Amino acid sequence: MAMAANAARLCRLAGRSITSLSVTTHRRAVSLQARRCYTATPAGNNLQFRLDERTAHSSLDLFKKNTGVIYRMLGLDPSHVQDNPERFRDWAVVFGDEKISSGRHYWEVTVKKSQEFRLGVAEAGMSREDCVGTNSSSWVFGYAQRKWFAMTNNKIVPVTLVGKPDRIGILLDYEAGILGLVDIKKPKIIHTVRARFKTPLCPAFGLWDGELLTHSGLEEPEGLK
Repeated sequence: MAMAANAARLCRLAGRSITSLSVTTHRRAVSLQARRCYTATPAGNNLQFRLDERTAHSSLDLFKKNTGVIYRMLGLDPSHVQDNPERFRDWAVVFGDEKISSGRHYWEVTVKKSQEFRLGVAEAGMSREDCVGTNSSSWVFGYAQRKWFAMTNNKIVPVTLVGKPDRIGILLDYEAGILGLVDIKKPKIIHTVRARFKTPLCPAFGLWDGELLTHSGLEEPEGLK
């Protein structure tokens, strides 16, 4: 299948990737609404996380108290980065520092000057030799060449009618086995990935240009199913 064959080109060594996807979509800007309604989630139940520097590839710099990540084309010499078995050595990936083993959770990501990134979840014990989306231990939504896609186990599913929002939501329902891409302006779930989660998960991010800023500790918007 042509789409599956293209998956092999979605990641490559040194944290860089060049994508080739035959998916069409409409590009449009989406701004955050001034007012949004949220479900009444009990206080203290909202997932709050920061990015885990121990997992960050040498081309990624964390900022804003480890809630944001920026891609540096040259990056650091891997030999100058603390040797850590948790760190991604070949792929421009970073995990969140919280493990999720139950519940329904929601967070958002602001995208700045990036044309290639991935957002989703991965098993905490996922191999650091793989890129998120290329194995059966990670589930992500990606954006490249002005096209969105869902990806797991190196299989790609086009996601249409999304455009290029400045801020996007991620919904995870662990027990239901659902990962959703959320249009926060409407709000509504644009696309859903279904899986059977069995081990603790971490928020996962891949970035090959620009920067991402995470927003956790949020309540889930009303009306998401």
